[in-house]
Amino acid sequence: MNVLSELRRRFATALGELTAEAGLSTLEIADLAVQVRPSQDAKFGDYQANCAMPLGKRLGRAPRDVAVELVAKLSLGDLCLPAEIAGPGFINLRLNDDWLTARLQAAVADPRLGVEPVTQPRTFVIDYSAPNVAKPMHVGHIRSTVIGDSLYRTLKFLGHRVIGDNHLGDWGTQFGMIIYGFRHFRDEAAYRERPVDELARLYKLVHRLVDYHAGLVEMPRLRDKVAKDEAALARGAAAPSGDAKADKKAAQDLKKSRQTLDQSRAELDELQAKLNAVERDPASAELARRHAGIASAVLAETAALHAGDPENLRWWREFMPPCLAAIQQVYDRLGVRFDHTLGESFYHDRLAAVVDDLRRRGIARESDGAVCVFFDDGPVPMIVQKRDGAYLYATSDLATIQYRMETWRPDTVLYVVDSRQSDHFKLLFAAARKWGYENVKFEHISFGTVLGEDGKPYKTRSGDTVGLMGLLDEAVARAGQVVAANDDDKKTGPELSAEARRQVAEVVGISAIKYADLSQNRGSDYVFSYDKMVAMNGNTATYMQYAYARVRSVFRKGGVDLDQFRAGHPAILLDVPAERALALSVLRFSEALEFTVADYRPNQLTTYLFDLANAYSTFYEQCPVLKAETPAVRDSRLLLCDLTARTLKQGLALMGIDVVEKM
Repeated sequence: MNVLSELRRRFATALGELTAEAGLSTLEIADLAVQVRPSQDAKFGDYQANCAMPLGKRLGRAPRDVAVELVAKLSLGDLCLPAEIAGPGFINLRLNDDWLTARLQAAVADPRLGVEPVTQPRTFVIDYSAPNVAKPMHVGHIRSTVIGDSLYRTLKFLGHRVIGDNHLGDWGTQFGMIIYGFRHFRDEAAYRERPVDELARLYKLVHRLVDYHAGLVEMPRLRDKVAKDEAALARGAAAPSGDAKADKKAAQDLKKSRQTLDQSRAELDELQAKLNAVERDPASAELARRHAGIASAVLAETAALHAGDPENLRWWREFMPPCLAAIQQVYDRLGVRFDHTLGESFYHDRLAAVVDDLRRRGIARESDGAVCVFFDDGPVPMIVQKRDGAYLYATSDLATIQYRMETWRPDTVLYVVDSRQSDHFKLLFAAARKWGYENVKFEHISFGTVLGEDGKPYKTRSGDTVGLMGLLDEAVARAGQVVAANDDDKKTGPELSAEARRQVAEVVGISAIKYADLSQNRGSDYVFSYDKMVAMNGNTATYMQYAYARVRSVFRKGGVDLDQFRAGHPAILLDVPAERALALSVLRFSEALEFTVADYRPNQLTTYLFDLANAYSTFYEQCPVLKAETPAVRDSRLLLCDLTARTLKQGLALMGIDVVEKM
């Protein structure tokens, strides 16, 4: 049972009675009921309601008087001890220990640990991971992949119908680049031996040459901008006028001008470095000279592929299997799966019809030769077809929405994509609503960037984006060192064989990468650090793995057969504060899942699991288990250990993280 939801439901009923004459709406009552929250300090009880203060202001009455009347109308006798009113009107609630133990006893025999499925299941489509097939997966893909996978697992566990769709970038300019590179620069022997590596090399080479020629065009504009920003800074550096207010504003303007100039110079320096990298390498400079029209040629190769050119299509079909196999290796290692993998190529045949339908309905119209969707509340239109007839990501995304609605009829579609795409999704969702998809909820589950220690996007020393498979290898290697050190330090000597250490290191290393990402607020950037990820203390996967293994070790040391033990139906006793605190933490698993899906933030779940592990650590230190004073207390504490381990395991499983029995 979700205790918090039940308390809020009962408060809503009492609030409805209390405010009947005031005419509060259902939404206003719900907003007041939401102010029932877990207490931050146990001395204020298990839960605390602060709704009497805003309600008192609304009713023109003293909040404490409102709290007294509200408590009189509450029906909580089966759940809680009598409510206490503190200060100006805080209502403190403490669960009845008999009720608490009854719920825990029920959870012992419940494979769902007391988490009830939702009463009104919804259909979710989750669009996550979505790498470009043309190049190996890299560190930038980790966030979408693991956040999406965790939301998929959690929503499904709660009883919703969930469809995971990997919208692969398997069609478009990136393949135009590869085809151009394959036509002009391929190393046939390298391609036969390691096709994915050679295709990735070709993509990077062509991309570099395209960027070089684009940079040559961009350079004069950037130089002119720097010159203008320097002039603006010089004009603003005037002597003080003596007018304090004017001088303050002038100083602020000068600071902004200096920041603008610094940014312009940084952009100019970055572009110059890219150009120098090509021009100072004789081989690259010669390629750039010979392929001056490479950008237009790439677009031509892309257009030919989309038009069904036999040779380009044959090559595309040849490239796809090894590229998909390489991506699948990463997913297999991460333990991530999808219900469907429908890339952009799947929707190509729909694009013309999408544009025609938008035009026919008057939603899109021609502007300067392009076809655009315009919005009343925004200055920027969404282009769905360029002047040359080519379609864009927006067109493909609209076709994808159309297909998903026709095929799965979702209530909600979640797009787990980085925050840099926010503007795109605002336009996409607005266009979809204009197109008639008003009864489905579209949400952009945005996330920040993975940064290096320098505060910039995480890259290798050479400046390349870090490959995801190499990232996992390094995490497993470092986890192996931690596992070996921990095993060697055991008082009774090492327990794990070399093979067992390898298997544990694989689980711990992969979970470290996942957990480190999921434990961050997804809206924030975070600094990637192997040392922090595999640390044995703090809110890390390694600590969580150790916490689970430590709980399980109690049963091995005691020679306890869990199946027989549970079948004996021992009673749970909560006579010591640490026992009760652990019991309450176990019971709050449902609440943690509700918080997680409320705004799709898996860090709510990691925070809960960390708190649970800490509650167990306190319990373990203060409450002897195998050496408990009586058999009844021993069995009660063993049950609390069992429920803790099961909750940790289930919670980690909802993040796609396996556990180890020994560590």
